Amino acid sequence: MGKRGDRKLQILQTLAEMLEAPTAVKITTAALAAKIVVSEAALYRHFTGKAQMFEGLIEFIEETLFGLINKITSEEKNGLRQIESISTMLLGFAQKNKGMTRVLIGDALVHENQRLQVRINQLHDRIESTLKQALRFAATQNEFPATLDPGARANLIMSYIIGRWHQYAKSGFSRDPMQYWNEQRPATIAY
Repeated sequence: MGKRGDRKLQILQTLAEMLEAPTAVKITTAALAAKIVVSEAALYRHFTGKAQMFEGLIEFIEETLFGLINKITSEEKNGLRQIESISTMLLGFAQKNKGMTRVLIGDALVHENQRLQVRINQLHDRIESTLKQALRFAATQNEFPATLDPGARANLIMSYIIGRWHQYAKSGFSRDPMQYWNEQRPATIAY
């Protein structure tokens, strides 16, 4: 990747690092430029504005999460284990990526363009659809009752994950999203 791509990546990495602050503060382009030690004009050579920078972070999140989800669903042949692995991965992603967690829950997007929150909502919906599909697959394997609604269970699992992300971010990253997962996993995933 050339120098231009390197600078763009540096800007996104710095933005993600700034989002890791335990207290939510509105990030300005001036503060971002100062942290990188460039002018604001230099930021605008790579991005049209802060919204485009957040879009870059969301793209990174989407590519990473769905790359891992696709790997899980192609390698794991058991539907319930797919759900367990995807859920564990989603909680672990938050644990390793504090700043990205603030984007995933929309906290970092509060004062930004509304289309960014819409995009995060769509990301959540895609993950929930994947969970629903895995539950349907589990039903064909007689691991999940065909009489239960896979959509309702997928929504419950997604609500659990988002709730754990929220607790993690709102606690200043002190409440580990993986805490209690081993104990709560059976009640969350099983029927």
